[in-house]
Amino acid sequence: MARNKLLVPGAGTVLDQMKQEIANEFGVQLGADTTARANGSVGGEMTKRLVAMAEQQLKNQQNQ
Repeated sequence: MARNKLLVPGAGTVLDQMKQEIANEFGVQLGADTTARANGSVGGEMTKRLVAMAEQQLKNQQNQ
């Protein structure tokens, strides 16, 4: 059960879409029948991409 609250209202839909896109790239069918390792690889990749996006945004703000 996830207990994380979204800081940005409406971001859940976008995050779910991102999760599904990454799962498709990795060939992972998300769900209870999938191993924790496979599901975790999707979550790990999401985290990497979100951090990269935030770093890029910070860099762009600094350069303005």
